[in-house]
Parts: sequence; structure tokens; C-alpha cells
Amino acid sequence: MKDVSTGTLYLAVDDVVEIVRRTGLAECFAQIAARIEADYCRWREFDKTSRVASHSAKGVIELMPISDGQTYTFKYVNGHPGNTSFGLPTVMAFGVLADVTTGAPLLLSELTLTTAMRTAAMSALAARLLARTNSRCMALIGNGAQSEFQALAFHNLCGIEKVRLFDSDPDATSKLVMNLRKTSNLAIEVCDSIAEAVSGADIVTTITADKTNAAILLPDMIEPGQHINAVGGDCPGKTELHPGILCEGRVFVEYEPQSRIEGELQQMPSDFAATEIFGVIAGQQPGRVSEEDVTIFDSVGFALEDFSALHFLYESAKTLSLGKPVQLVPACEDPKNLFSVFASLSSGPSTASQKHAEASA
Repeated sequence: MKDVSTGTLYLAVDDVVEIVRRTGLAECFAQIAARIEADYCRWREFDKTSRVASHSAKGVIELMPISDGQTYTFKYVNGHPGNTSFGLPTVMAFGVLADVTTGAPLLLSELTLTTAMRTAAMSALAARLLARTNSRCMALIGNGAQSEFQALAFHNLCGIEKVRLFDSDPDATSKLVMNLRKTSNLAIEVCDSIAEAVSGADIVTTITADKTNAAILLPDMIEPGQHINAVGGDCPGKTELHPGILCEGRVFVEYEPQSRIEGELQQMPSDFAATEIFGVIAGQQPGRVSEEDVTIFDSVGFALEDFSALHFLYESAKTLSLGKPVQLVPACEDPKNLFSVFASLSSGPSTASQKHAEASA
């Protein structure tokens, strides 16, 4: 049984930055992708559910729980496209890893940075299975907070050598170009339109933030053999692909019940065919069948990926002696006597009680 008196390991932003600094970003991508791959191969061991979402006019707040019967994780995450006007990230997240046997929380961690890494690692893992093996050029439509992670994960895990960039905000593209030039030897081409960026690309990644039913990719932009990594359409009422593209390609999703509500699939009839990616990862179903296939990864993010990422953080933090224990669970000599935690309370009336009695006198 876990000794809860040792506390729950807490990882702040600085701790996760230090994990990345000591491990290396490329190696973090590789390790997270490997854990995701291994966990998807155990797909049927997990107690799965679609995330629980609370929608508002400004965005969404979600809880994403999952368990394999040994450990349980959840992530709290938001998506508020207008947050940058308040000086806040569009996406903010934290997560918990707990022991199923006792329910004791083992880890409480930031997940804003980690979500960016795991999203990119999952995208690259899917592309290794679905894109043409000689893919070297990727179009990146949407150059916001997730874009560097996508570009670098595809560079390090898939061998992408060139990125073609487009964003309706030139400042976002300038930011991305600056960061990529500091951290990689990627060839970079800034494009004037989505169509220009997509033309000739092996992989097309869409990662826009606007919460709207958009069709930023049209069927006449898509070329035979391309792989589409659709990341931005991740909640009800938010899409990026014209439905005609889905009809022309082969669509892969993470967890179909969730993708039907939140992904590009929300545009399609309920009997429209889609393949859960776990079958491809486990070698049970084919991915790309021919060089001419158009493959589409309709990625909305699934709790299993956060499960993998939290385990990566927990093991990395223990190996590198990072984080600090915090007392989320009261430590009692007699766990049946929870009130004993308040042992320091005075036996006399509280100050508030005294004031109330004096006022009533």
C-alpha cells in the first residue's frame, strides 16, 4: 500500500522544462510516442470514455479520464481561442495520476507544455503509419502555439526536412520561423495561401484555433498520396476540412465515440466509415494501402495519450529527482479519526464565536 505520508509528487512548469532540458526535446518526443504506441497496443485493457465537456460562448473546459485497472489518470484542459487577449494561453491543462488500488494520488502535474508535446508525438506516430514512407515535406496551416511542436516532432520522428507555412496572422508565422531557425535545420518556406502551402506537400497538418465550422482545406487542394493530419477540429462546432475530403480519403480516429462528436466526423452521417487508430498501431488493421491513398488522421486528442504522457513525466521526474512532494491527502495516525488533523484547534470558543457572543449580549 502506498504511504501517503510521503505526499503526492508535484511537477510545476519549471520541473517539466527541466525534464525537457536534461532529456532533450527530440528524445522526449520519442519516449512519449513510444509510450503512446505501447499503450494503444493495450487498447482493450483500458476503461475508456469520451471527455466530459462544459461549453460556453468563449470556449470549453474538459475533463479527460481513463484507467487501465492499475493506474487512473485525468486531465483538466480548456480551449479558449480569445485567451491571448488576456495574456493567457489558448490551451491550459493540469493532470493527476493515481493508484487504483488505494485511490491515492501519485502525481499532480502541469500539462500545458506536456499536452503540446504529446499532441505532436501522437501526430507523428500516426503519420509514421499512415503517410508515405518517403515523406519529406509538410504543410503547416495554423502557426500558433502548437506549431513548433508539430514541426519538430515530424522533423525528429518522421524525417520531415521542409515545412511550408501559412497563417492568416503574419506575426504567428514570423514567431514560428524564428523559433524553428533557433532549434532545427528545417528548410522553411512561408506561403501566401493555404493552396500554395499544400501544393506538393507529402503531409498537411491543420492546427487552427478558431471555434467555428470552417473548411480551410478544400477537395481541389488535395493531391493523391497526401496524408492529412487534422488537429484543430477538436470540439463540437469546430472543423477544418471540407466534408468532400473525408469522402475521398480513408479516415482514422482515436476513439470513435468521441470523434463523432468533436472531430471532423461530426460533419458526416453516423454510418460513415472510420477506423480507430489502435488497430493500425497494433498491426491488426491496414493503414496506407497504396501510394495514391489519401489518408486522414482526424485527431481530437484522447485521454489515453495523457495517460502515457503522465507516466512519462512520473518516471522521468523520479529518475531525475525533480518535483516535490505535496500533502494532498491528510496524514493521520488513525485514518479513522480524520478530525485529529485539527488537533491544534483550541478547546475554547473561536474568536469569531466570541465576537458573536459579545455582539449578542
